[in-house]
Amino acid sequence: MRYVAGMDGGGTKTAVTVADEHGRAVHRFTSGAINYNGQDEASIRQSFRAIMAEIAQACGGLGHLAYVCVGAAGVSNPAVRQRLTADVRECGYAGGLLITGDHETALCGALDSPVGMILIAGTGSICFGRDAAGHTHRTGGCGYLIDDEGSGYSIGRELLTAAAKAGDGRIPPTVVTGLVYERLGVTSVRELVGFVHDKRTNKKDVAALATLLAPACDAGDAAALAIVKKSAAALLELVGPVAERLAMQGGRLVLAGSVLLKNAYVRDAFEALLGQAYPGMRCVAAPADASEGAVRMALLALNNDQ
Repeated sequence: MRYVAGMDGGGTKTAVTVADEHGRAVHRFTSGAINYNGQDEASIRQSFRAIMAEIAQACGGLGHLAYVCVGAAGVSNPAVRQRLTADVRECGYAGGLLITGDHETALCGALDSPVGMILIAGTGSICFGRDAAGHTHRTGGCGYLIDDEGSGYSIGRELLTAAAKAGDGRIPPTVVTGLVYERLGVTSVRELVGFVHDKRTNKKDVAALATLLAPACDAGDAAALAIVKKSAAALLELVGPVAERLAMQGGRLVLAGSVLLKNAYVRDAFEALLGQAYPGMRCVAAPADASEGAVRMALLALNNDQ
């Protein structure tokens, strides 16, 4: 019996599924993060050693492992792809290997096919599509410094901005201020600025504030509702070029990421805009574990190699 393994490299952990050559899952587990956008090289190497050791135990040795698919962020950077390849090979694995974006594994996991479109709004944001002829197009995913509108980071930043503007009177008082201050343990705009510019503050810290948007909206806060409207419009902007380029105006759109799956305000606003722009498009929620999609991609690659 031969086996395949699929990995979904998230920001804080990696979900792994091992399946036999017929696609039956034989082992599932989680391990440390393998994301070069947020982890150091030493911890990633350690995570891969632990992952490959557990995979080997599940399938009776790496010699029985026919294909591995790793879905991770940042692989459009050739250096990241090379590093991930080297990390897997250094564990003693010599079989088939596919390094791809986590957006592709999530797409395949949701639709049981690599053909379709996916919109991800988590810490960052990206839209990706592939048509039946193999043509692809992506929008967004350029990182928080110049992109990522509609993402958790973007929403967190907008909340910080609202608190700062309300603090000096540029906008009316907002409940966002109290929510942000309580979360961060600060009491003034000056302390807020200190948090933002602290070298220990990273994009995940800002993105974590996005969970405050829903309670602010529950209170009917104008600033919060404006952020929802702006975020939904930004996400629709990501979808348009992919749908048009690949002629998928009437296809299925997979929704993934915490912003779209956990914030009903943003999701509902986005779906309303999408319905106006593309009445024939239907939204499908991505599975919680994209390693299943990575397994399917590994099986497809294995069959294509035969």
